[in-house]
Amino acid sequence: MGGKQRVYKNRIKSTQTLKKVFRAMELIAASRIGRARTRAIQGTPYANTLAKAVSAVVSHLRAEHPLLKERHDTNRVAILVVTSDRGMAGAYSASVLREAEHLMESLESDGKVPVLYVVGRRGASYFNFRGREVARVWDGHSDSPKAKEATEIADLLRQVYHSSGPDAVCEVYTISTHFVTMVRQVVEVHRLLPIEVIDTVQVPETSPLYPLAVEKRLKGAADPEPLALYEFEPNADEVLAALLPLHARARVHNMLLHAAASELASRQRAMHTATDNAEDLIRNYTRLANSARQAEITQEISEIVSGADALASS
Repeated sequence: MGGKQRVYKNRIKSTQTLKKVFRAMELIAASRIGRARTRAIQGTPYANTLAKAVSAVVSHLRAEHPLLKERHDTNRVAILVVTSDRGMAGAYSASVLREAEHLMESLESDGKVPVLYVVGRRGASYFNFRGREVARVWDGHSDSPKAKEATEIADLLRQVYHSSGPDAVCEVYTISTHFVTMVRQVVEVHRLLPIEVIDTVQVPETSPLYPLAVEKRLKGAADPEPLALYEFEPNADEVLAALLPLHARARVHNMLLHAAASELASRQRAMHTATDNAEDLIRNYTRLANSARQAEITQEISEIVSGADALASS
C-alpha cells in the first residue's frame, strides 16, 4: 500500500506543476488578447476602405491591370498558410492545416501544383514532417505580427504572381483564422491574387469588372451603392498602381492581426480547460491516495489484532 501512496503523491506533485504552467500561460494570453483584439478590430476599417477605393478606381479604368487579370501560362498556385509558432492553443493550427490540406487536394485534382508559403513554426513542422516542400517560412511573430513582416509577405506574393520565370504562379490563396469573438474564430480561405475587388460600388458597363458585377447580381447579391463621380490625378492607371500594393499589404496585415487575436483567444481557452482538468486530476489522485492510506492503516490494525490474538491464544 505504501507504494501506491508514493505513486499517487508523485502524480499529484507533477500535476500541480503542470497546473501552474497552464495557469501562467492562461494569464499571459489573457493579458495580451485585449491588445491583439483591438488591433484586429481597428485594422479592419482601413483594409475595407482601401478595397472600396480600389473598386472605385477600377470602375474607371479603360484597360485591365495585371494584378486583376487571370493568368493561364502556368499551373502553379501559391498558398499562404497562417499558423502559430507555439502549441498549447487547442485546435487553432490543426483547423488551419486541415483546411490547407483540403485546398491542396482540390487544386491537385484540377491539375495545379500548390506552392506553400507558411507563417508559424507549427505549419512549417507539419509540412516538413509530411514531405511537402515549403517555399518560404516566416516565424517568431505569430502572436504579435509586425507591419514590416506583412509588407514583406505581400510584396513577395505579388512578385511571384507578377513574374514570368519558373517561380511564377497563376493564383495566390490565403488560409487564416478570422477573429469573431472570444469564443468563436473561423478559418477562412481567400484568393489574394488576382485581386478580388469588393463590389461596393456600381460598376459601369465600360469597366473590365462589369461581367463580374452582373454575375453577382444574377446570383442574388445585394444591390451596390451608387457610383460617385471621381477625377483622378494624374490618371486612374497611376492611382491604381499606387493603391494595389497598399491594398495587398493591408489585407495581409489585417489577416495576420486577426490570426494573432484568434491564436491568443484559443490559447487562453485551451489553458483554462487544461487548468480545470488538472484540478480534477488532483482531486481524483488525492481521493485515491487517501483511500490507499486508509487501506494501509486498516491492514496494519488487522495485523496487530491478529498478532495479539495469536499471543493470547499461545
